[in-house]
Amino acid sequence: MTKKLSSIKKIFSRIRNFPRATSIQSIIALSFTAVTILSIIFVSLALSQMFSDSAEKNAVFNTQQIMDQVNLNLNTYFKGMMEISDLIRSRLKADTENNENTLSNILEVTSGIRKDIAAVAIYSKDGTLVTSYPKRSYNENFSAADQEWFKNSINDPTDFFFLPPHVQTLFEDERPWVVSLCRGSTFYDKEQKATLTTVVDMNFSSIEELCSRVSLGKRGYVYIIDKSGNIIYHPQQQILYVGLKNENIADALNKEPGSYFENFQGEKRIMTIKNISYTGWKMVGISYVNELVTDKKYFLKFFIYITLFAIVFGTMASLFVSAKVSKPIKQLEKQMRKVENGNFDINFEVKGEDEVKHLSKTFNIMVAKIKQLMGEIIKEQEEKRKSELKALQAQINPHFLYNTLDSIVWMNENHNYEGVTVMVAALAKLFRISISRGNEVIRIADEIEHARNYLIIQKIRYKDKFDFTIEAEPDLLQARTLKLILQPIIENAIYHGVGPISEKGEIQISVTRDEDIVLFKISDNGYGIKPEVLKELLSSESKSPHSDGVGLKNVNERIKLYFGKEYGIQIESEIDVGTTVNIRIPFMENGLKDGGKNGITK
Repeated sequence: MTKKLSSIKKIFSRIRNFPRATSIQSIIALSFTAVTILSIIFVSLALSQMFSDSAEKNAVFNTQQIMDQVNLNLNTYFKGMMEISDLIRSRLKADTENNENTLSNILEVTSGIRKDIAAVAIYSKDGTLVTSYPKRSYNENFSAADQEWFKNSINDPTDFFFLPPHVQTLFEDERPWVVSLCRGSTFYDKEQKATLTTVVDMNFSSIEELCSRVSLGKRGYVYIIDKSGNIIYHPQQQILYVGLKNENIADALNKEPGSYFENFQGEKRIMTIKNISYTGWKMVGISYVNELVTDKKYFLKFFIYITLFAIVFGTMASLFVSAKVSKPIKQLEKQMRKVENGNFDINFEVKGEDEVKHLSKTFNIMVAKIKQLMGEIIKEQEEKRKSELKALQAQINPHFLYNTLDSIVWMNENHNYEGVTVMVAALAKLFRISISRGNEVIRIADEIEHARNYLIIQKIRYKDKFDFTIEAEPDLLQARTLKLILQPIIENAIYHGVGPISEKGEIQISVTRDEDIVLFKISDNGYGIKPEVLKELLSSESKSPHSDGVGLKNVNERIKLYFGKEYGIQIESEIDVGTTVNIRIPFMENGLKDGGKNGITK
C-alpha cells in the first residue's frame, strides 16, 4: 500500500519537474515550431517528389505515344512489302504459263502499287534472273546463287527474309539504298515442281523519312537495330562510325518492349523500345529527361518560397499558442503539487477556451479516480487477507474430520478392515496435500490427488452412493493452480447433487487447456440447482448445515484476487439433469504466470 502511494507521488513529481530549467511556454513554442518546420519540409519534399515522378511519368507516356505512332507507320510499311510479295506469289501460282512475258506483266502491275518500290526481281532455282522490273541493264558481276538470302529462300520457300539496308547491285546504272524482302515460291508448272525466289527492293529513304520526323525533344532521336545488334538506321550514323558517339545497344537488345530510365554517359535518359513486325528488328527511342521535364526547376523554386513562408508563419503562431496555453498549465502545476503532497480533495477550475476547460475537468476526474482506486486497493487487500484466512481454516475442518473418523470406527467394529485401510490412507494423503508446506500454489497433479482422496473418503461414507471419474491432460499435471479449489465444488456436488437422488450418482472431473486458459470442469447428474439458488451461490457463502468446506464464493474470490476479474467460477445447472461447474484460471508453469495480477510464484 505504501509503495503504491509512493509510486503515484513520483509520477506527479516527474511530470511537474520536467524540465525544471525551461519554462513550459518555451517548451511548447520550441516543440510546436520544430514539428511545424519538420512537417512543412516533409510535405514539401513529398509533394516535390510526387510532382517530379508525375512529370517523368507524363514524359514517358508522351514518348510512348510518339513511338507507338512511328512503330505503326513502320509496321504498315513492312506489311505493305509483305502484301506485294503475297500478291506476286498468288499470281505465280494462279498462272500456269510462267513465261518471261507473263512474269514481266505481273511485276509491272505489282510495282505500280507503290511508288517507293525500287525494283522487283524473280530468280530461278539456280540463281538465274528470270525477269525484273523496271527493265534495266543487268549487273553481270552480281550472282544471286552466291547470296545467303537466296540459299535460305530455296531451302525454305515457306519463310521470308528481310535484308538490312544495302546498296542495290542488281542493275549497273543505279545504286540506291534499299531494304529487301526475299521470299521463295513453290508451284507446279505442267505437273512439275518449280521454285522461284522473289526479291522486293524498297527505297530506304522511306524508312529514314518516317524516323526523322519523330520529335523526342531537341536532342531526342530514334534508331533501329536488328536482332544481332547491328544498326539499321541512326540519324547520326557517320558520327557512330568514327567513334564519336556510342549507344547502349547491348542493353536495348536484352530488354523487352517498354520504357526504361537509364543513366548513360552522365545523363538521365528514357529508352523506349518497340518491336518492328515481320523483321525481328527493334526501334529504340532516346529522350532526355531534363528536356522533357521542363517545369521541374520552376516548381522547386515555388516550393522553396512556400516552405519559407510557412516556416515563418508557423513560428509566429507557435509563440502565440504557447503563451496562450502556458498560463492555465502553470496553474495546473500548482494543483499537481498539492496532489503530490497527498491532498486529493481538490477541485481545479480555470476560465478559458473549451480545450482548457476540458483539461481542468480531466484533471479533476483523474484525481477522483486515483482517490477511488486507493480506496479499492485498501478494500482489496482486506478481502485478500480474509480469503487467505478462510483458506487456512478450511485446510483442517473439524466437522469433516469427525465424520471421517466416525466412519473408520464404524467399519472397524464391523470388521471391514480393508475399508479402514483405504479410508485412513486417503485421509492421510488428503491432509498431507492440504498442508503442502504452507504453499498456496501447488501442482495440478496434487490438487487432483487431493480431490481424488476426498472423493474416496466420501464414497465410503455414502456407501457407494455415487461413482466418480477424473481425467486430465498429461501436459497439465506439472502446471500450477491455487490450492483447495476443487474440494468445495465436489462437496457441493455430493451434498446438494448426487446425495438427495434415489439412483446412483455420477461425478465427473476433467482438466483441459484452451490456449492460455486451464479449465476445471466438475459435473454431476444430481438433482440440480434452482435458478434462484444458483443466482445467490456466488454472492454469499451459501453454506448449508451439511457443508464442511469453503464456500463457492470463497473459491471464486480467491481466484479473482490472484488472477483478475476475467477468471473464476461459472455454474450451469438444470433441475433433474445435473450441474456443471467450470473453473477458469490462467496457465502457469513452475508457479509463474506472465501478466498475472499478483505475479504468483512458487
